[in-house]
Parts: sequence; structure tokens; C-alpha cells
Amino acid sequence: MRTIHAVAGLAVVLALAGCQRTSMTDFGSNNTMSPAPVQAQPVPTVSSGQLAAPGDTSQFPAAPVSGTAAVGGVTAPGGTEVAAATNALDVTKESMVGNWRVSNAGASCDMFLTLTNLGSGSRGGTRGCAGELTAMGSWEVAGKQVVLKDRNGNPLARLFKTADSRFDGSTNGGQSVSLSR
Repeated sequence: MRTIHAVAGLAVVLALAGCQRTSMTDFGSNNTMSPAPVQAQPVPTVSSGQLAAPGDTSQFPAAPVSGTAAVGGVTAPGGTEVAAATNALDVTKESMVGNWRVSNAGASCDMFLTLTNLGSGSRGGTRGCAGELTAMGSWEVAGKQVVLKDRNGNPLARLFKTADSRFDGSTNGGQSVSLSR
């Protein structure tokens, strides 16, 4: 029985003596594969100053003059959109969702509106359109108007509901735009 123990012990010792480490690098040595450290970048100077007093409106732009519609940042001279805004039907965001046929400056194309959030509005897009509407990326309902926006959130066109499935308005460039189903 002692011989079996002696042989087993000798086999274990020989097996352990034959083991060696198989990794390529040492844990303590410098590894040439590691990335170089990131260099610090300069920071611009920070300015300080006194904030305006609460209620001070001197930093805001002047109010629009009468005879223009400046709803949402686009001014349309003459009052054409003012009349459309006063006669416009109520509109909800949910009623706008889906596919629309667009008539813009004599040409027609398709527009699809969703409720997926995109910035301050909802995602939308056009297919086959020309001019300003090719940049459309989002839309929103503001009061009784539908505002079509570019991919940066800037207004492109404003439309008002004139019938059950019809919206009429104009682009910032003054071209007429109609949506219908």
C-alpha cells in the first residue's frame, strides 16, 4: 500500500514540475499594446457678470407690430395668416397622425406624421417634395396651427385647419401649402 502512495505522490510531483505559465506578458512588465495616455486639453476662460433683475425685460426683443402674425417666430406680412388663424378649426395632435397628400407651389408629394418625440415636436417627413419641405423632420400643434419644422427644429411652414381633412398655410418663403387626405 505504501508503494501505491509513493507512486501516486511521485506522479503528482512530476506533473506539477512539468507545468509552466503560458501567457505572453508578465503582469508587472510594461505592455507595449496599451494605448498612450490622453493629453489634457485647454479649458476656455469663464466669464462672470451680474444677472438681470427679476422682471427686467430689456434683454427680450420688441413685440411685433400690428398687421403681422408672429406666432412661433415666423412673421407673415399683411394679415393673411391672421385671418386664417381667426377662422381656423380646432386641431389635435392625434388627428394629424398618418399619411397626408401635400400640394406645394403647384407640385404634390407625400407627408407622414407620427407621435414619436423629436426635440420639441414629433417626428415627421416628406417624400417626393421640392423646395423648403424637403428639409422637414418634425412637426407640432401650437394652438390652432400646425407648425412644420426642419431637422434642427426651425419652423418651415404654418398650416391652419380649414376643413375636416384639409389644412392650408404657407412656408417661410411665402409658398402656399395644403395638406389633404
